[in-house]
Amino acid sequence: MRALHEGIDDATIFPVLVGSATRLIGVDRLCDVIVKAGPFSFGQAPIEAADGQEPERPTRLPMSALVFKTITDPYVGRVSYFRVYSGILRGRCCATRRNDERVGHVFTMRGKNQEQLPEVVAGDIGAVGKLAHTVTGDTIADKSAPVVLPTIEPPEPLLPKAIAPQTKGDEDKLMIGLQRLIEEDPSLRLERNDETRQTILWGMGDAHLDVVMQRLKSKFSVQVTEVPFKVPYRTSVRGKAEGLGRHVKQSGGHGQYGICNIRMEPLPRGEGFVFEDKIFGGSIPNQFIPSVEKGVRAAMAQGVGTGFPVIDIKVELYDGKYHTVDSNDFAFQMAGSHAVKDAAEKAGISVLEPIWSLEVLVPEEFTGDIMGDLQKRRGIPEGIEPAGGGRQIVRAKVPFAEVTHYATDLRSLTGGKGTFSWSFSHYQEVPHDLANKIIEAAKQEAHA
Repeated sequence: MRALHEGIDDATIFPVLVGSATRLIGVDRLCDVIVKAGPFSFGQAPIEAADGQEPERPTRLPMSALVFKTITDPYVGRVSYFRVYSGILRGRCCATRRNDERVGHVFTMRGKNQEQLPEVVAGDIGAVGKLAHTVTGDTIADKSAPVVLPTIEPPEPLLPKAIAPQTKGDEDKLMIGLQRLIEEDPSLRLERNDETRQTILWGMGDAHLDVVMQRLKSKFSVQVTEVPFKVPYRTSVRGKAEGLGRHVKQSGGHGQYGICNIRMEPLPRGEGFVFEDKIFGGSIPNQFIPSVEKGVRAAMAQGVGTGFPVIDIKVELYDGKYHTVDSNDFAFQMAGSHAVKDAAEKAGISVLEPIWSLEVLVPEEFTGDIMGDLQKRRGIPEGIEPAGGGRQIVRAKVPFAEVTHYATDLRSLTGGKGTFSWSFSHYQEVPHDLANKIIEAAKQEAHA
């Protein structure tokens, strides 16, 4: 038992016990193991503080506690669960996140029932309601001796799902419900993609996100549906071309008159957008040059017919015409927009897709399967290196469109033994046959 206790304390032994909480099978044995073999509340090593503060803090000195879980009840509000690491926590004003926080009545949970407590001593777990600033991972400490305990680092969410409320008008209820669930579960992440106009919820896997959507329905009365995930493609031009933008309307009184001529060419990946004014002789007055650029940028953002923003191009404004009465800011904005579309059609459109850097950690026996699977996904392997313990790290560059569900696929490939991390790398041109399918699907969606 002593060896088991030391192994659990050092995180070198991880006991697995079988039972059923709903049928009360094995619960008593679980409690016995926790008491006999678990780490002691007292007599443990001094706590190491984060942020370069006190290197160690004895457990019987000024109060410090760590909030390890937050739940949100539609009726009670936010409830924060904490463990006291030193001292005694009573209802009073404490410091957390370098803010003053009023800690009200503390209690313990017996199932769903709250039992009020006068205090919570070091080593015990308690709960408190309605903390204004405190979230999971925060420290509650005595104001006279503030300390920040090592926080809880949530795992990085790796599976995105595009979601929408089933009922129009429930968008506000959905956002409120999601924000409260994210407070409870920091491994969730919410993203609003303005390009694809989708709400993206990131989680650890399909089961994790399915539970979240069920909780949105049961706790916040919001029916949520999953919609097809849209990859944020980009476009650029294949070659050089000239474009004419003409916006002339005259129908009695003041009209609109703006004509501009541009040259367009592609730039190396990552160079962005360059606009050059090459007007000589006043063919377009200086006050309308920014209007042309504004129209060019607007057309690029709209995607010149594809719906995907245009990047990495250079536009030269070299000629044009104006009217002393009818020319105005709007006319030259429209002329600039038309000129970009004209030049892009002549130069040819290339579709660009996001490429992500992928690092996959797997046992050695799965390395071959992982390499083959990544190549099927149009991935480019970049190397394999040993990670110790019979595991290897496989590195590759992979199109994001091919790995949006990689969290689920990797679990299937390795029986749950593989993990991965990723980050955005760059944009790269899509193969021609695939680009045509992407553009055609985007046009069909726009017409729908």
